Amino acid sequence: MSATLGERDVLVTDERQQQAEQVARALPHEQQRFTVIAADGEPIELPGELSAVLSRILHGMAQGHTITIGTMPEELTTTAAAKLVGVSRPTLMKMIKDGEVPAHKVGTHTRLRTSDVRRLQRERQQRRRRAFDELRALEDDG
Repeated sequence: MSATLGERDVLVTDERQQQAEQVARALPHEQQRFTVIAADGEPIELPGELSAVLSRILHGMAQGHTITIGTMPEELTTTAAAKLVGVSRPTLMKMIKDGEVPAHKVGTHTRLRTSDVRRLQRERQQRRRRAFDELRALEDDG
Protein backbone atom coordinates (compact mmCIF):
# COMPACT_ATOMS: atom_id res chain seq x y z
CA MET A 1 0.00 0.00 0.00
CA SER A 2 1.41 3.40 -0.92
CA ALA A 3 0.27 6.86 0.17
CA THR A 4 1.69 10.13 -1.09
CA LEU A 5 2.62 12.81 1.44
CA GLY A 6 4.04 15.87 -0.26
CA GLU A 7 7.23 14.83 -2.03
CA ARG A 8 7.59 11.63 0.00
CA ASP A 9 6.10 8.24 -0.74
CA VAL A 10 5.40 6.17 2.36
CA LEU A 11 5.40 2.40 1.94
CA VAL A 12 3.59 0.59 4.75
CA THR A 13 5.06 -2.84 5.38
CA ASP A 14 2.46 -5.29 6.60
CA GLU A 15 1.89 -8.59 4.75
CA ARG A 16 4.92 -7.80 2.61
CA GLN A 17 7.19 -8.15 5.63
CA GLN A 18 7.40 -11.92 5.22
CA GLN A 19 8.30 -11.57 1.56
CA ALA A 20 10.96 -9.00 2.45
CA GLU A 21 12.37 -11.37 5.09
CA GLN A 22 12.74 -14.10 2.46
CA VAL A 23 14.46 -11.75 0.04
CA ALA A 24 16.67 -10.25 2.78
CA ARG A 25 17.98 -13.71 3.67
CA ALA A 26 19.01 -14.23 0.04
CA LEU A 27 20.61 -10.79 -0.41
CA PRO A 28 24.15 -10.43 -1.65
CA HIS A 29 26.84 -9.46 0.85
CA GLU A 30 27.61 -5.75 1.31
CA GLN A 31 30.39 -5.75 -1.28
CA GLN A 32 28.30 -7.66 -3.81
CA ARG A 33 25.89 -6.07 -6.25
CA PHE A 34 22.36 -6.85 -7.31
CA THR A 35 21.77 -8.12 -10.81
CA VAL A 36 18.44 -7.58 -12.52
CA ILE A 37 17.14 -9.22 -15.64
CA ALA A 38 16.08 -6.71 -18.30
CA ALA A 39 12.96 -7.15 -20.42
CA ASP A 40 15.14 -8.58 -23.22
CA GLY A 41 16.56 -11.20 -20.84
CA GLU A 42 19.97 -9.52 -20.46
CA PRO A 43 21.40 -9.37 -16.92
CA ILE A 44 22.28 -5.88 -15.68
CA GLU A 45 24.55 -5.47 -12.65
CA LEU A 46 23.39 -2.52 -10.54
CA PRO A 47 25.95 0.00 -9.27
CA GLY A 48 27.22 -0.56 -5.73
CA GLU A 49 25.43 2.47 -4.28
CA LEU A 50 22.07 1.39 -5.70
CA SER A 51 22.60 -2.18 -4.51
CA ALA A 52 23.34 -0.85 -1.01
CA VAL A 53 20.16 1.25 -1.01
CA LEU A 54 18.02 -1.70 -2.10
CA SER A 55 19.63 -3.89 0.53
CA ARG A 56 18.89 -1.37 3.30
CA ILE A 57 15.29 -1.04 2.13
CA LEU A 58 14.73 -4.79 2.10
CA HIS A 59 16.39 -5.32 5.49
CA GLY A 60 14.28 -2.50 6.94
CA MET A 61 11.09 -4.00 5.55
CA ALA A 62 12.08 -7.43 6.84
CA GLN A 63 12.40 -5.93 10.32
CA GLY A 64 8.96 -4.35 10.04
CA HIS A 65 10.19 -0.76 9.73
CA THR A 66 8.35 1.86 7.74
CA ILE A 67 10.45 2.93 4.78
CA THR A 68 10.42 6.53 3.58
CA ILE A 69 12.10 7.45 0.32
CA GLY A 70 12.55 11.07 -0.69
CA THR A 71 14.52 13.17 -3.08
CA MET A 72 16.55 16.25 -2.38
CA PRO A 73 17.45 19.06 -4.76
CA GLU A 74 21.07 19.46 -5.82
CA GLU A 75 21.25 22.82 -4.02
CA LEU A 76 19.71 23.96 -0.75
CA THR A 77 18.79 27.30 0.70
CA THR A 78 20.53 28.27 3.92
CA THR A 79 17.26 27.75 5.83
CA ALA A 80 16.81 24.21 4.47
CA ALA A 81 20.49 23.38 5.02
CA ALA A 82 20.44 24.66 8.60
CA LYS A 83 17.37 22.55 9.35
CA LEU A 84 19.01 19.45 7.85
CA VAL A 85 22.22 19.94 9.84
CA GLY A 86 20.33 20.78 13.02
CA VAL A 87 21.69 24.26 13.60
CA SER A 88 20.21 27.73 13.42
CA ARG A 89 20.51 29.68 10.17
CA PRO A 90 22.84 32.26 11.81
CA THR A 91 25.07 29.42 13.03
CA LEU A 92 25.17 27.96 9.51
CA MET A 93 26.05 31.39 8.07
CA LYS A 94 28.96 31.60 10.55
CA MET A 95 30.08 28.11 9.48
CA ILE A 96 30.02 29.25 5.85
CA LYS A 97 31.98 32.40 6.74
CA ASP A 98 34.54 30.32 8.67
CA GLY A 99 34.97 27.96 5.69
CA GLU A 100 33.51 24.88 7.42
CA VAL A 101 31.10 24.33 4.55
CA PRO A 102 31.35 25.70 1.01
CA ALA A 103 28.59 27.88 -0.39
CA HIS A 104 28.00 30.11 -3.37
CA LYS A 105 25.80 33.03 -4.30
CA VAL A 106 22.87 32.91 -6.70
CA GLY A 107 22.15 36.58 -7.12
CA THR A 108 21.95 37.83 -3.54
CA HIS A 109 21.01 34.43 -2.09
CA THR A 110 23.43 31.93 -0.57
CA ARG A 111 23.10 28.32 -1.74
CA LEU A 112 24.82 25.12 -0.63
CA ARG A 113 25.32 21.86 -2.48
CA THR A 114 23.29 19.09 -0.88
CA SER A 115 26.33 16.78 -0.92
CA ASP A 116 28.33 19.35 1.09
CA VAL A 117 25.52 19.71 3.62
CA ARG A 118 25.19 15.91 3.99
CA ARG A 119 28.97 15.67 4.50
CA LEU A 120 28.77 18.33 7.22
CA GLN A 121 25.87 16.46 8.79
CA ARG A 122 27.88 13.20 8.85
CA GLU A 123 30.98 14.93 10.27
CA ARG A 124 28.95 16.52 13.08
CA GLN A 125 27.36 13.15 13.87
CA GLN A 126 30.78 11.47 13.99
CA ARG A 127 32.11 14.18 16.35
CA ARG A 128 29.11 13.68 18.64
CA ARG A 129 29.65 9.91 18.66
CA ARG A 130 33.35 10.30 19.46
CA ALA A 131 32.55 12.72 22.29
CA PHE A 132 29.94 10.33 23.65
CA ASP A 133 32.38 7.41 23.45
CA GLU A 134 35.02 9.47 25.29
CA LEU A 135 32.51 10.37 27.99
CA ARG A 136 31.50 6.74 28.34
CA ALA A 137 35.17 5.72 28.59
CA LEU A 138 35.71 8.27 31.36
CA GLU A 139 32.75 6.83 33.28
CA ASP A 140 34.11 3.30 32.83
CA ASP A 141 37.52 4.38 34.18
CA GLY A 142 36.01 6.08 37.21
